[in-house]
Amino acid sequence: MIPSSPVPRLILASSSAYRRELLARLQLPFDAVAPGIDETPLAGEAPTDTALRLAREKARAVAARAPGALVIGSDQVATLDGEQIGKPGSHAAALAQLQKMRGREVVFHTALCLWDGRVADPEQAAQLQDVQVVVAFRDLPDAELDAYLRIEQPYDCAGSAKNEGLGIALLERIDSSDPTALTGLPLIALTTMLRRAGVSFFDL
Repeated sequence: MIPSSPVPRLILASSSAYRRELLARLQLPFDAVAPGIDETPLAGEAPTDTALRLAREKARAVAARAPGALVIGSDQVATLDGEQIGKPGSHAAALAQLQKMRGREVVFHTALCLWDGRVADPEQAAQLQDVQVVVAFRDLPDAELDAYLRIEQPYDCAGSAKNEGLGIALLERIDSSDPTALTGLPLIALTTMLRRAGVSFFDL
């Protein structure tokens, strides 16, 4: 563990409002910087590998612009029967996603990387973890799915539902070791990583 002082600059490598809101719960000062990387999955890449690679690349890209900082990168990949489910981007695509997922279980891989810019060796700078969440969707009719989408318009969310909002009504069950992972930033895993990096949460 690195000594707890002085506290390094903390940066969230994301433009996501959801992740900013989650990180703010820890009551630590932080900046948010868009990583600006290509998030396209590689051909034949497993969902876990995609999520972990992108989380690491996001953190590394921002760390390169902020020497000595602690940088948080996170990425989420949703899968159904092992196939990746991306952000729908439109109403029609979101409806098709929900129709395919209803009555089924979807696995969300939320990968987390904490990049410590104080560590000189890039092979040792990153802590990585994939937190998996299994979500069972209710078997709902098209009319309800369509109505939900028109109310919340979750077109920027993989899986086409905001569990922190009305989308929770589409779900039958959530199984995870970390209740914040589904929203996009697993805080239990993150606080463990930050503690290893010497961050104190209670100013003792």
